[in-house]
Amino acid sequence: MGCCVTIPQSEVGILETWGKYSGTARPGLHFMNPIWTEVKGTLSLRVQELSVRIESKTRDNVFVHTVVSVQYKVLESALVKAYYELTSPKKQLESYVFNNLRGQIPRYLLDELFTAKDEIAASLKSDLEHEMNQFGYSIVQTLITDIDPDDVVKRAMNEINAAQRVRVAALDKAEAEKIQVVKAAEAEAESKRLSGVGFAQQRMAVVNGLQESIDVFDDSNISKKEVLELLLMNQYFDTLAHMSRSSKDATVFVSHTPDAVGAISEQLRVGLLAAKNLKRE
Repeated sequence: MGCCVTIPQSEVGILETWGKYSGTARPGLHFMNPIWTEVKGTLSLRVQELSVRIESKTRDNVFVHTVVSVQYKVLESALVKAYYELTSPKKQLESYVFNNLRGQIPRYLLDELFTAKDEIAASLKSDLEHEMNQFGYSIVQTLITDIDPDDVVKRAMNEINAAQRVRVAALDKAEAEKIQVVKAAEAEAESKRLSGVGFAQQRMAVVNGLQESIDVFDDSNISKKEVLELLLMNQYFDTLAHMSRSSKDATVFVSHTPDAVGAISEQLRVGLLAAKNLKRE
């Protein structure tokens, strides 16, 4: 080794004199006597990352692979500890991560594990910080980047989710069909009610018209019965004329004897008298 030594940026050189730690060398060019002083090694001050893949079992006996990313760096105030007290900081970190997560994951069900990953990561960071600080390392962040169950379990979870969605869709469809049936029944009932009202009003108009026609002849010598029969005969012939014009490929048998016309007249007269009696009451 020569008398000139260069330390790269973001690194610190560990100096030893006669085999004993004697100081540090910051980034730049350094001159030293190579006979008794040497740069034993360097420490990076950059943030480093360790990725760990762990297999563990959940509380409902499902094996999952969990990927954890640990970001760490050397404490500048503890460079001697960081260099001399740990042979392999990555191996040490990996052991702590395995020990911690294999104690935490079995506490959760598989579904709970996905929602609790931030909580697990925070607990892991706290434990690693406590353990690694005594060796001169700081934990910047811990992240659970992946939770991967077995493929069979994932397919089963997807099938369960799909079945639940189908069930919800079926319920929604049934509810929509129910609403359609109810609305159709309500519309039909309203239509029948309005139709009944229309027929009732039509019959009332006919009765009122007949009553007015009878009242016109009050001052004449014609009796109301004769007027009513005259009107009925006129209406009767109008009906026959209408049926002959509007009927298509249909045959209607109508009694056309004088007795039949008289019977219709008698029935209508009784109806009018009954209606008048109801009004009086």
